[in-house]
Amino acid sequence: MSICPKNKGSKARRDSRRANWKMSAPTLVKCSNCGALMMPHRVCKSCGTYNKKQVVNTAD
Repeated sequence: MSICPKNKGSKARRDSRRANWKMSAPTLVKCSNCGALMMPHRVCKSCGTYNKKQVVNTAD
């Protein structure tokens, strides 16, 4: 058996299947140390802290 549709699918059915492929803006939170916008649960790119601890040394 291979994939072989018995009936032709309509354009509305095809387009409704593709309706949820839209992009969404990433969620951003303020860093508790420096106040810069960052993605949650990740190391801050501007100051290098995570969970109020210095994790990465940033060259300023």
